[in-house]
Amino acid sequence: AALQSPKTHFKKRFNFANVSLSLRSLPRLRVSSNDAHFNSSSKESQQPQPSFTEFITSERVKVVAMLALALALCNADRVVMSVAIVPLSLANGWSRAFSGIVQSSFLWGYLASPIAGGMLVDNYGGKVVMAWGVALWSLATFLTPWASQTSLLALLVVRAILGAAEGVALPSMNNMVARWFPQTERSRAVGISMAGFQLGCALGLTLSPILMSQGGIFGPFVIFGLSGFLWVLVWLSATSSTPDRSPQISKYELEYILNRRQTSFPVETAKSKKVKVIPPFRRLLSKLPTWSLIIANAMHSWGFFIVLSWMPIYFSSVYRVDLRHAAWFSAVPWAVMAIMNYLAGLWSDMMIQSGTSVTLTRKIMQSIGFVGPGLCLIGLATAKSPSVGSAWLTLAFGLKSFSHSGFLVNLQEIAPQYSGVLHGITNTAGTLAAIIGTVGAGFFVELFGSFPAFLLLTSLLYFLAAIFYCLFSTGERVNFDDPVV
Repeated sequence: AALQSPKTHFKKRFNFANVSLSLRSLPRLRVSSNDAHFNSSSKESQQPQPSFTEFITSERVKVVAMLALALALCNADRVVMSVAIVPLSLANGWSRAFSGIVQSSFLWGYLASPIAGGMLVDNYGGKVVMAWGVALWSLATFLTPWASQTSLLALLVVRAILGAAEGVALPSMNNMVARWFPQTERSRAVGISMAGFQLGCALGLTLSPILMSQGGIFGPFVIFGLSGFLWVLVWLSATSSTPDRSPQISKYELEYILNRRQTSFPVETAKSKKVKVIPPFRRLLSKLPTWSLIIANAMHSWGFFIVLSWMPIYFSSVYRVDLRHAAWFSAVPWAVMAIMNYLAGLWSDMMIQSGTSVTLTRKIMQSIGFVGPGLCLIGLATAKSPSVGSAWLTLAFGLKSFSHSGFLVNLQEIAPQYSGVLHGITNTAGTLAAIIGTVGAGFFVELFGSFPAFLLLTSLLYFLAAIFYCLFSTGERVNFDDPVV
């Protein structure tokens, strides 16, 4: 009787009830179907980097090539007025200050759309929002001749609509790049996209005088507007919003994108957390990395729109060259910048692949992208001939392209779930800076009688913005979900 059965003895030695309670007390692990992708880490280590041929012929490059073309149209549509403003000002007797106001009307609409556009992108995806944006800004471009012949108010309204529609372009581009490219290729993808952006400037500035000589002042507006409608048809029929929805993508490429993307888009962000309809603006603005992006975008836009709006007039008034040569001198830097965009992105991706931290890589790229142009603008301000001035401007914009592998890619890294609205916030700050710079340049020149002095002021702002970015930026993901105390 004193002996116990093995079964009874085992129950006393190992209490199942206590074990059950202890197991319940452990934190639960939530498993989703996407967790299976974490098993792909071994596949990722085995799967080699695609060759240049595989990369350049891939479906994701086709998507980014379409994005580059859209951004080329985006910039071509906006720079036409930079050339047309010269004969329009002469025909209507506009002063320098008033010409700046007419050109800044584009920015009035651009100021209103980036945040709303970013929210739309985060909720509906970049493909749909980009299609609507291109269609609307192409319509506004096409209607510019009618508006200019109707009234000054109609012209300002149409230009504002153009700006509002173009405000969704960069958030949409960022969203599509984040969906289609792993982190080790995003700098190149952004570089290709922004190369189209700069080529749009070069094409707009060089073709506009030619088209104006053949079809009148408003010839370029009609041609570029119709081109945008054609792009929308191709975009909707030939691309997909995500890689897994693409009927043309190969199995190898799809697996490569999904396996590599897990390193930068964790499961809880990509699927289980849905972007809120109203983003946490207060939390986004409570972090210094956000402000480093805001300052960087503001300075980037300041320099960008100063050159975009005033360089034809600058070369015409300072160096006394005619309109066609003025457009040519201010177009060359954009072509060089388009080439440097890809090279800077390739170098940035190679640095990360070789083990350099993302944070350090972004700071190096941004420093080159701001300090370099700042120094070159000093050279431009002291140049004595149009050829020397164009050389300094070309070098400035070649170096400026490095910032696209700095702050512009950085938007996707610190908050992938809020990249659209974060881009909208920073773009709004950039647009405010662009308005102040574009309008302020006209008043500054009238007040002090010196374009070079304004270039020196812009150079100083470049240096200060570079210091701020290096102090407070990060390439790591920032937690924007904690409440602000």
